[in-house]
Amino acid sequence: MSNCKLKACFTSEMSFVNRLPAGKSIKLETKYSYNVKYAKDLTCRGELSVSVCDKEAPDNFNVKLVMVGIFGFKDGADKDILHLDTYKTLFPYARAMISTITVNAGIPPIMLPDVDMEGQNIYRIGNE
Repeated sequence: MSNCKLKACFTSEMSFVNRLPAGKSIKLETKYSYNVKYAKDLTCRGELSVSVCDKEAPDNFNVKLVMVGIFGFKDGADKDILHLDTYKTLFPYARAMISTITVNAGIPPIMLPDVDMEGQNIYRIGNE
């Protein structure tokens, strides 16, 4: 059973640049950033930032997206587990949005690769 429940999901930022000549092959580079902020009312706000660009010419091709999820969670829930669970819940929405943006722009859809969040260190700055 999940430790969190998605209450709302929305895109807070989105940009798309495609200035590539027709038929040009590119090598994509994908960067992710995920942060969770907790409120006192057993809710939290997860923010997933995704950037996909051409490694050699990022100004000529890039897609940027910031997806936000508002979650409810149970009292006493472990925040490290919540961090992972909220990410896993929000990621498919970001993947679908990037795919939709690119296919609707007339290019092959970009499918975001999965990220092994369990294998990543979670860094905390300041007080919770």
